[in-house]
Amino acid sequence: MDGVSEQSAGAAAASEVEPALAVSDLTYAYPDGHAALRGVDLRVEPGERVAVLGPNGAGKTTLTLHLNGVLRGSSGSISVGGLEVVDRNLKEIRRRVGLVFQDPDDQLFMPTVREDVAFGPANFGARGAELEQRVHEALDAVGMTEHAHRSPLHLSGGQRKRVALAAVLACDPELLVLDEPSANLEPVARRELAEVLLSLGSTTLMVTHDLPYALQLCPRSVVVDDGRVVADGPTAELLADDEFLTAHRLELPFGFRVPGA
Repeated sequence: MDGVSEQSAGAAAASEVEPALAVSDLTYAYPDGHAALRGVDLRVEPGERVAVLGPNGAGKTTLTLHLNGVLRGSSGSISVGGLEVVDRNLKEIRRRVGLVFQDPDDQLFMPTVREDVAFGPANFGARGAELEQRVHEALDAVGMTEHAHRSPLHLSGGQRKRVALAAVLACDPELLVLDEPSANLEPVARRELAEVLLSLGSTTLMVTHDLPYALQLCPRSVVVDDGRVVADGPTAELLADDEFLTAHRLELPFGFRVPGA
């Protein structure tokens, strides 16, 4: 094969790689008629870390609840790794999309940390040595192995966040979706969680009001306002645009400056 043909074949193969997430023209209105999403388009490639930013009520959390079929749009489509989010695929979609809620107490309900982390993979069919390996690897990834037999109720807020993350990781998701991961965390716990997330290398979609956290963790950001995607680009560039931030009711902490801006 000559050089041109090899180059063409390589480009064709690259173009055939399925996106980790593809959202097309997604529209959703709540029962009271409020239009929460208005034609949202979003594509996330494997290995990307993308922040979803926007003011309260913009539609960010509503969008995440569509990704694993909790909510269903009135129009548009969603696929995860090429698999469409439709009724017949929901069990596999919910394994592929690991949703970590803002409040870990919404996810942790078993007597011990180990049982909480084992619940998801067991529900998806893991048993015996495979299940124990998944639990061990997930707890090790978040630095919580030594707490396996403790009650989640006896852990700090930051530790519970990491256990909730481990419970999702144990299901081997293809897309990690984080809803306000830094909420209610003290500075040390916030830093520790960031270090864990950076070490994972997972394809990640992170919904957050914490703009410095988005800058630290996500090279790319999507801004949602009034149910629409109003910007999509490098996080540093978006956060350096004071006029844009003001227009969409976003604000950096007092005194914070985007490096290089």
